[in-house]
Amino acid sequence: MDSVRVLPSQDGNRIGLDLGGTKIEAVLLNGSGRPVFRERVATPRDYGGTLDRIAELVRRIDAHCGARPPVGIGAPGAWVESSGTMKNCNSTWLNGKPLLDDLNAALGGRVRIANDANCMALAEALDGAGRGARVVFGVILGTGVGGGIVVDGQLLAGANSVAGEWGHTPLPYLRTDERTLAMEADLGDRSCYCGRMNCVETFLSGPGLAATHRELTGDQVVPEDIPLDSPSIDLYTTMLARSLAQIVNVLDPDVIVLAGGLSNLKGLAEETEARVARYGFSHEGGTRVLRARHGDASGVLGACWLWPANSHCP
Repeated sequence: MDSVRVLPSQDGNRIGLDLGGTKIEAVLLNGSGRPVFRERVATPRDYGGTLDRIAELVRRIDAHCGARPPVGIGAPGAWVESSGTMKNCNSTWLNGKPLLDDLNAALGGRVRIANDANCMALAEALDGAGRGARVVFGVILGTGVGGGIVVDGQLLAGANSVAGEWGHTPLPYLRTDERTLAMEADLGDRSCYCGRMNCVETFLSGPGLAATHRELTGDQVVPEDIPLDSPSIDLYTTMLARSLAQIVNVLDPDVIVLAGGLSNLKGLAEETEARVARYGFSHEGGTRVLRARHGDASGVLGACWLWPANSHCP
């Protein structure tokens, strides 16, 4: 357990939790929006254990600040209001479960929930790399590939609660791009956990990059050990640019913000921005591609901001 504790202000406190597959990170913001408590705990790999761990963590923060602040949770999937259940979770033990209702029952009706990529996009749009932009598309490049859309400071969830889920669209121009045809000819088809083939996530996630490098070179290494001058990184950057160009064609965002572990690849944002214009309908390059200002903390901060600063619990 990794924790930081400082005495917080009592006014305008908000709790944010980033519910990941391996860890749950919690942050308490004071009324000025400053983090005054941070703690990480391991994520149980079952539904009941996850519920209990979240409730324990929130109650510990309550005791620390002497209040019951509102709670926002960034989850690795989508909450479906019509069915009252979660769907599309990488943490598969959450799928089909009434996570929000159960947490509200345990914590007194003060919980809001959103997809973790949506939370990241919200944090970066309100007070990060996309601050001041009208339309922000937030991208997570990590174990999976997620996305979120913020328009005029408001999250866009969509009629099916899947707005921004570009990771489960087909990778554009696979084996048809003349710039990369020779390399991509050596790549096999990839099945995705969603049931389809060759999704963006199967190529642009961390495991996807590692698989590409292995197929091209025979080397079995983790993504952070792949040399930056490797053809695998060059191909990854082009695949990312091709995929984001489709987002620009449909959404035309002012800013695309890259977060997640792979966003830390040196020069990735800058080089991707330069290549996006090659593949989009517009070649002016008006959309900026930037690294997340808040880094790994974007998701948990965005979860806090699911509640306005002056919110009061039920």
